[in-house]
Order: sequence, then C-alpha cells, then structure tokens
Amino acid sequence: MTTPAAASHSEGLVRRHARLWIALILAWLVVTTTAAYGLGETARKGASAELARQSESAAALHAAVLRSELEKYRALAPAMATDADVARLLLSSRPDPAMLNQRLEALADQTRASAIYVIGTDGVTRAASNWRQPISFIGADYSFRPYFVKAMRDGSAEFFALGTVSGTPGLFLARRVVDGNRAIGVVVVKVEFDALEAEWRASGEPAYVVDPGGVVLITSIPTWRFRTLRPMDAESRRLTLADQTLGDGALTPLPFQTPDNGATRLIEAPLDGVDRPWMHARIDTMTPGWTLHLLTPDRGAIETSVANARVLAALIATLAFGVAAVLLRRRQQAVVRQRAAEAARQELERRIEERTRDLRQANVALNRQIEERMRAEASREALRDELVQAGKLAALGQIAAGVAHEINQPVAAIRTQAETASAYLERAQEAKAVRALGRIGELTARIGAITQELRAFSRKSEPQLRPVSLNEAIDGALLLLGGRLRQGGVRLVRARGGDVQVIADRFRLEQVIVNLMQNAAEALEGRADGRIHLTVRRVGELVELRIADNGPGVADSIRDQLFTPFLTSKANGLGLGLVICRDLVAGFGGELDLRPAETGAVFVVSLKAA
Repeated sequence: MTTPAAASHSEGLVRRHARLWIALILAWLVVTTTAAYGLGETARKGASAELARQSESAAALHAAVLRSELEKYRALAPAMATDADVARLLLSSRPDPAMLNQRLEALADQTRASAIYVIGTDGVTRAASNWRQPISFIGADYSFRPYFVKAMRDGSAEFFALGTVSGTPGLFLARRVVDGNRAIGVVVVKVEFDALEAEWRASGEPAYVVDPGGVVLITSIPTWRFRTLRPMDAESRRLTLADQTLGDGALTPLPFQTPDNGATRLIEAPLDGVDRPWMHARIDTMTPGWTLHLLTPDRGAIETSVANARVLAALIATLAFGVAAVLLRRRQQAVVRQRAAEAARQELERRIEERTRDLRQANVALNRQIEERMRAEASREALRDELVQAGKLAALGQIAAGVAHEINQPVAAIRTQAETASAYLERAQEAKAVRALGRIGELTARIGAITQELRAFSRKSEPQLRPVSLNEAIDGALLLLGGRLRQGGVRLVRARGGDVQVIADRFRLEQVIVNLMQNAAEALEGRADGRIHLTVRRVGELVELRIADNGPGVADSIRDQLFTPFLTSKANGLGLGLVICRDLVAGFGGELDLRPAETGAVFVVSLKAA
C-alpha cells in the first residue's frame, strides 16, 4: 500500500526528471544549431578560399596566354615601319603597291594577323594584306581613326575597336613611318582574338578583358563584347561610340555587378538565363590599363562543403548528447531504484510493526521453503553430474571405437614382426631379427601415439602442423599394411616421384592413409586381380594423394551419406573411419573427397603444399 506522502514524493521525482529531459533536448537543439552554423560557415570560408586560389591561378594562366598572343604582334609593326619597301611606297609619286601587297599578304598568313596595311599621311590606305579580298582596305580613309591620329602624333598607338570595313572587332597596333625627321605614313597590324576566345570558351570559365574605361574588349561570351562594368555618362558614351565605331546598342552595363576593389570573391552572374554563383578573379595584363576578369564556376562545391560540415557537426553534437542522455537515463534509473528500495524498506518496517505475528509465521513457512529448495538444488546438481558423466562416456565411446578401429592393424603387424623376429633368431640371423624388433618398436611408438591422442581427449590439444614429407608418411602407412596386402593378394601400384612436402601432422596423416588403404584392401577381398593405385601430383598450391582400387566401388545408396557417422556397408564396421579421416584432413586445412570412377573407388586427399 502506497502512502499519500510517498505518492507525492514520486510525482515530484517524475516532474524533476521530465524537466531534466526537456532541458537536455533544448540544449541539444541549441548546441546542434550553433555548431552546425559555425562549422558550416568555417567550411564555407575554407571552400571559398580554395576556389579563390583556383580562380586566381586560372586568371594568371589566361593573362599569360593573352600576353604571349600579343607579344607575337607587338614587334611586327615596328619592324614593318623600318622596311625600305614601305618607305619607298609612301615616298613615291606614282606608287605601285603590287609587290608590297603580296609581301604583306604572305606575312599576315605566316603570323596569323587579321590584316597588315600601310596608310599615307592623308589617312588613305596605300597597301594591305587583304588586297585580294572583297573587304580590301586599299583606298579606305582612316584619317579619323584614333590609332592613326595618335600614331602620327606620338609615334605608336594601340586601339581596340570595330573595323570600319570588315565590321569585326580587333586590336589595332599602329607605328609611324618616318623619313629622316619627317612622318610619311603609318603601318597598322590588326589582331583578332577569335581563337583565344574559343579556347577560353572551351574551358567553361567565362573570361573578359576590360580597357581603362571599363569597356569589355575581349571575351569568351560574345554578347558581353563592348558592354561596360558600370553605367557611363552621356559624354563618355558618345565619345566611345564614335571612337570605336560602335552601334547605339553597345556600352550597356553587364548583367551583373563586378567588384570595384578587384578582390577575389563570389558574385551572382546570369548565364544561360540562370543566376549562379561564380568566383570572380581579376588580374592586370601587360597592356597598359587592360585588366583580365575570370569567372570560375562554383559547381556546388561550397554548398556541398557547408552541408557536409553541418551534417558532421550535427552528428557529433547528437552523439555527445546521446551519451549524455544515456548517462542521465542511468542516473535516473539508479535514483528510481534507490527511491523504490527506500520506500520498500519503510513499507517493510511498517508492516513489521503492524504484523509481527504474521511475519514470524511467514518466516517459518519461508524456512520450510528454503529447505525444500536446497533439497531440490542438491537433486538438480546430482542429476547434472550424471548427465555430464553420461555425455563424457558417450563421447569416449565414440573415440574408443575409432581408436580400436585404427589400432587393430599395428597390433597384428607387431605380432607378425614378433613371429618373424623369432624365426630369424632360430635361424641365427640376428641382423634381420634386430630389424624386425626395430619395426616392432616403431609400431609400438605408433600405438603409443594413438593412445596418447586418446589420453589428450580431455585437453583438446591441437595437432602439430608442420611441413611433412608425403613419401615418408606413405612409407609409414605401408609399413603397417604391407603384410596385410601381401596376404590378401593385393598388388600395390605406387607412382613414386620426387619428395613433396605438405602441411600436416605426421602421425595423423599416416592414420588417414592407413584407414583409406585398409578400406580399399577390405573391398578387394576375394578378388584375384586386386590392385591399389597410389598417385601423388601437384595441382597449383595443393598436393593430391589419390588412393584408387578396382573393387566394387561405393553403392549409390550410401554415396551421398558416405561421411555420416555410424553409416557403414560393412557387417562389422562402426561407420567412424571415414568420418575421422575427413575431420583429420580438415584439421590440416585440406579436403577428403570421393571422386567418380568407372570401376572401384577413388579417394583423393588434397593438402596444402609446404
């Protein structure tokens, strides 16, 4: 019976435990959220920094390719400005540009320049590499082009614009031609960047080159050409449109904001109609005022790193709080058990005070039950000992039956050798008698080894596996069975080859060979042409010992259960020989099988080669 005070105390304990669990869950939520956010942001910074390093390296590589491309052409205009044929053409009153046109055409083909042309002081083109083409520059007036004006004034000029004749964008490299101290014309090399832009486009990283005014000149995205990093005022826009011969649709801002400070950071840029994050990198080029901008795709690497970090943080926090929850649960269970024990003790004391007489009667009854239980426990122990002894006797009976099956042949051989030794002694042939007695000693040692295995049954000792000569094991087995085979008229055919080492226990391997040959000999009883074939061969990492006879073979009715204990076709057999042999071979790490044969039975022992 539970008192009101105990019930109230139990309810208070439940409420305290519930508050602890709520606090633990809230702490888990707070810590998990904080850790996931913090570790995610750390991972975001690390992934962004790595992407920024990759983007800066790629931008430097793009700038190096651009610089290499420009250096091929920057030396071409000064070289042509000092050419005698160019000066002769510009100074002649009746010029014939045919030969110079051919030279310029060949030079443009060799250098892959878009066009090379010579302009007089009046701004009219005298000779050009594209003189054969429909868009030939010969006769075109370029006196208004900024690169002509600046070259005539300063000696050289570089200007990126649309061609007035070809309509294609390119970089115009101009060099003044002088005769003494007098300017007589300008040589211009036009460079187009179609191949370079195609390479950038194939890399999958949008790149664009911007002039000092913020106008995109070279780009892997054709729609970005002649757009600006930021809006231009009306006057600057008018002058740039005029200088670069652009249409009214040019000089509009790019569809994304380029960082003003040139820092490498993530931006949002719409490509293929979808806003995606790109890592923006900027690097100066060798051309004054030109800067190269590169957008490296994020490809979800940053968000993947953030997600992985947050999942890891959540797992760690959950694991830590899971351990805390287990500890809290154990502590609460301990407190509950302690409270329950205290309550039981108090209840017991109350009942002792109220029912002392009933307790004494119950104590007497309990003593009687204890005595009965002790007697039952003693009976159970005795019964268990009997069962253990019975199990041991059954196991020893099986082992003894198998050992008796194997010792029969050595005992018979000992008797034969003893009779032989006696006969030799009667004939005064001491040397042969000594050999016979030595064989008796060997057979006695063999019997001792078998009985030692029986004594070691209780210790369950493992066989001593080591490299063993298979020929020596066969010789030992034949020593036991030679007389039996001769008496039975069984001819042994043994293919003796080189010595082969196998992993086995010497005595147990001999026991297997003896048992299998004994079975073969018994199967050949009564046959005049009985033969047993012993063959040893190497198969990969295994060594196979084949024991074949020409007897009646194994009946189909027992072939599938041949290795089942106590299953035998012999009148006086125990059905343990083959079972023991297979277990011994398995202990060596090998296999014992019955192979199909046209006549007789073929048993194969497969062992690991040493």
